[in-house]
Amino acid sequence: MIRVGLFEPRIPQNTGNIGRTCLAYNLPLDLICPLGFSLKDKYLKRAGLDYWQHLDFKLHKDFNKYKEDINNSRIIGFSKQGGAPLNEIEYKENDCLLFGREDIGLPGWVKSQCNIMSTIEMPGIYTDNNNKGVRSLNLSVACGIVIYTVYNQIKI
Repeated sequence: MIRVGLFEPRIPQNTGNIGRTCLAYNLPLDLICPLGFSLKDKYLKRAGLDYWQHLDFKLHKDFNKYKEDINNSRIIGFSKQGGAPLNEIEYKENDCLLFGREDIGLPGWVKSQCNIMSTIEMPGIYTDNNNKGVRSLNLSVACGIVIYTVYNQIKI
């Protein structure tokens, strides 16, 4: 089964929204500690609405424990910097879709342990030359785009 992983998420509202999206697509959510909030956080629960209690989620002590727990599944890391375009990857039913922290993304040492790195192509990306566009997408928006793309490819 496809899984969604969040590496050390910091913003409870993002995690709540991602949890809600996972539940909508019947996907488990892996939260890799340390978290930047408590699971009892009112913002997490507000964003996840009354769905959070139905979500299949697992806490992992750290990235190494996460890797052990996913049983050698392929890890596809997502980053705004480099990697194969999202829609050019052939997804498999036991892939883990890994997203980084809101503030720093996936650190280099985590990226190096991913089987594939991917990016969401954005035509309005910010560059130093023209100062137009955006630097990155909100984490919950990026997760939604990826989940929907994977769903359409393999009909989870």
